[in-house]
Amino acid sequence: MLNLIKSFSKRQKRGILLTLDSVLVVLSIMFAIVAQALPGGLLENMIAYIPVLPYVLLVGIGVSMWLGVCSIQLNSYETAAIGMTGVFAMFLTITSIVVSNVLGLGMPLGVHLVFGAAFFSSVVISRAVLLQLVLAIYRRSTSRCRVLIYGAGTTGTQLVSALRGHENIEPVAFVDDNAAIQGLSVAQLPVYNPLRIADVARDKKIDRVLLAVPSLSLPKQAQIARRLEKMGLEVQTLPSFAQLIGEEALVDKLTPLSAQRFLNRAEVDDTITETTACYTQKVVLVSGAGGSIGAELCRQVLERRPKKLVLFELSEFALYNADMELRQLSENREIEIVPVLGSITDARQVRKVMADHGVQIVLHAAAYKHVPLVEANPLAGLVNNVFGTQTLAEQAAKAGVERFILISSDKAVRPTNIMGASKRLAELVIQDMARRSATKGGGTIFSMVRFGNVLGSSGSVVPLFQDQLSRGGPLTVTDKLVERYFMTVQEAVRLVLQAGAMAQGGEVFVLDMGKPVSIYQLARQVIESAGYTLRDEDNPDGDIEIEFTGLRAGEKMVEELTLSGERFPTQHPKIFSTREEGLSEIEIASATRRLREAFVASNEEMARGVVMRWVEGYARHARERKTS
Repeated sequence: MLNLIKSFSKRQKRGILLTLDSVLVVLSIMFAIVAQALPGGLLENMIAYIPVLPYVLLVGIGVSMWLGVCSIQLNSYETAAIGMTGVFAMFLTITSIVVSNVLGLGMPLGVHLVFGAAFFSSVVISRAVLLQLVLAIYRRSTSRCRVLIYGAGTTGTQLVSALRGHENIEPVAFVDDNAAIQGLSVAQLPVYNPLRIADVARDKKIDRVLLAVPSLSLPKQAQIARRLEKMGLEVQTLPSFAQLIGEEALVDKLTPLSAQRFLNRAEVDDTITETTACYTQKVVLVSGAGGSIGAELCRQVLERRPKKLVLFELSEFALYNADMELRQLSENREIEIVPVLGSITDARQVRKVMADHGVQIVLHAAAYKHVPLVEANPLAGLVNNVFGTQTLAEQAAKAGVERFILISSDKAVRPTNIMGASKRLAELVIQDMARRSATKGGGTIFSMVRFGNVLGSSGSVVPLFQDQLSRGGPLTVTDKLVERYFMTVQEAVRLVLQAGAMAQGGEVFVLDMGKPVSIYQLARQVIESAGYTLRDEDNPDGDIEIEFTGLRAGEKMVEELTLSGERFPTQHPKIFSTREEGLSEIEIASATRRLREAFVASNEEMARGVVMRWVEGYARHARERKTS
């Protein structure tokens, strides 16, 4: 029977309903004649009505197809369809009255009115009966998904009404936190205490739990879902009506927060000083232009109106996004945007780009910077960060570039990981290039700017926390005592450009990042800024939990910004310089040669040995890790 129903085409289904309605027309007029108790009885009056019947049937078929009454699916036959059926019945009543009067039958008006009412009622009842018959066939022929609905409020009861017309889903019971309705029936389904979910699921053979509590916060829903999934239940969440019509985001209910809200200090003034005029009408190359810092460098360099901006990027997708954005920003400014897809380790390509575009300033932001990834792939990290910097710097010097600014990191100071060590080696390379350039006189000005973590950049902690928050937590923190320096990407880049403009050659600039920030307190701040509460021992009913995972390989509790601890003021109050001893040209040559040999041999231990030999502080930290 089920296969037969499924085999019917739409046209066949429409024909069946038209036939059924035609039969109901005949039965309804018979009922009207009997109900009105006309003289002559049913047979005599039906014979008299036969001339009218074809007209009524023809009008009925035409109106049914016009209004679409015969095409409405049984499970969609609701208020609007019932209204159309009323219009359908009215047309038939009018037809019956008009044709009867034209043919002079003289039937009382009451017969026609009862006919219309009877037809309307019989059509509505027939659709309901047919739906139940079809559903009964489906229920017997197919396995149905038995669902438990979490939440017996308005959303839950509406959900039950919808599911009762579904052929494959059967609502079985409710669970609700409201003690006032526990033990009662809502929408003809029993309501249980959520503490009994495991027993209810087992006794009633529940296949799935539907969360019909859109008023609960997302973390609360996620907390309930995780508890149910641990019981082996499949869980689905029902969005609120506001979410369905697009007034509320379905996935991310967090209000976007500006990164500066988490600084706990005033942001650096964004005034563009005269010193940055050195970028105006110059050809500027930004390496790593698709990254968070590189892209912001490009945006702010555009504000200085360069002649040409060269975007050098390894990732095609990142370069595409950066190129599209910057072209829009540079409209009507007569600034040429040049996207270059390639690696800074490719000397031939770098040389050609420098020559073809006459690069005058290089802002070197390209680097592998994610500590755990570089720790797991030391050779790739060292090659990109060290040899890439060396290649770009050497080609810049050969091309007569005016300024070369390296974007460095606080992790380069006495590093405990390969990423930090690679950045320190890159600094040593630039310091060596600066000394060599100074001896020649009038050469490229090499300098570097060192700062800590950037709020809002890819892989940084705040976007990670917000992503974890959107999934209901927990927020993961390595250790309760871990602290980091933070700046927004906008203020960091603003100061980088200021420092680069002030550089005379060989400086190590350090940005004033204020006091280090507790990552644990930052996590709490992210939770509270989103309107949630922290769940811990003091508040077990809170929304979001903070989970401590332990320090990762190569991580410090607190980062440093200088090797010597000394900072000397510059003409900008937020930019300092520091004096640090570098390596000689011979030592740099020896370190890079040995590192290249390690890369050719694909020998990670040899590469770590080079780092241990030449990077201050790394050997001590490495020994500490082995003994701990």
